[in-house]
Amino acid sequence: MKLREIMTEKVVVVDMDCSLTLIKEFFDNASFHHLLVVEGDELFGVISDRDLLRAIGPKAGTVAETSADLMDLNRRAHQIMTRSPVTLPANADIKLAVEMFNTYQISCIPIVDWKKKPVGIVSWRDILKTL
Repeated sequence: MKLREIMTEKVVVVDMDCSLTLIKEFFDNASFHHLLVVEGDELFGVISDRDLLRAIGPKAGTVAETSADLMDLNRRAHQIMTRSPVTLPANADIKLAVEMFNTYQISCIPIVDWKKKPVGIVSWRDILKTL
């Protein structure tokens, strides 16, 4: 089975200078767990909801937030993203994706075209649903 058969094609991308405030908003109001960071159309990084939680205080975005929390929320995507993420093409076999998840201990694999443009994403949950 090929990854194109199980990948999520509608991916959310942000640019390198996107604020953590906006990224937090995306995660707070959606059911996905990963954002792809691009410059132009090219993939440069991935931010998971866990990356965001590690980067901001627990009070950030609440009425109890401190000035330190505000400073955290003003940071940018490129400051917390995982750079040079593991990627695969849409025609890669699902077995290769499983090997990548196990080898690199990652929670998603961006699917890219030959220009490194994101065309989808596969999470370990997608693999489990398929198997």
